[in-house]
Amino acid sequence: FGKALLLPLVGPEAFTAVSIAAKWAHNYLAWPFMLGIALMFLIWIKDNIPGMVDVRWFAAGGGIVGKGHPPARRFNGGQKIVFWTVVIGGAALGVSGVYLLFPATAGGVLDLQFWNVVHGIVGVLMVAAILAHIYIGTVGMEGAFDAMGSGEVDLNWAREHHSLWVAEKMKKGHVHGGKLQPAE
Repeated sequence: FGKALLLPLVGPEAFTAVSIAAKWAHNYLAWPFMLGIALMFLIWIKDNIPGMVDVRWFAAGGGIVGKGHPPARRFNGGQKIVFWTVVIGGAALGVSGVYLLFPATAGGVLDLQFWNVVHGIVGVLMVAAILAHIYIGTVGMEGAFDAMGSGEVDLNWAREHHSLWVAEKMKKGHVHGGKLQPAE
């Protein structure tokens, strides 16, 4: 898509330089991306197993429909959807990307075409998911953007959005000065 848009704007020489740099960056940044996905999975898997609380959260529309926010643990149902989208999508990007980086391992031209389509479709879906996540984390939910900077959320905000998690933390004595470490 970039070729049709950028080539007429910057010319063939600049487009070539940018394309080569982007290809190298894409290929080398894939490895820390895959490591990050694996670490994220290991760190947060225990808090992202779906349960009946999440079914009730979705039934209540995540607090959009009706009064108040439905009870949630550390991660609500929507956050768990984002987690699993990133883990499964990241794994699909990683597997397909490795086959594309090392074509001799893919099996043949048809296999490479398959992995290329998988990589492209999953990549577009992941971009859409991260754009939605960025919206919710900035202007879509009051207090979320501030929590990213401080690493903590206001106790009242936590009670409203993650009441079961707050109850668990209070029972363990992990609430300090009206602040909690955020769920994300």
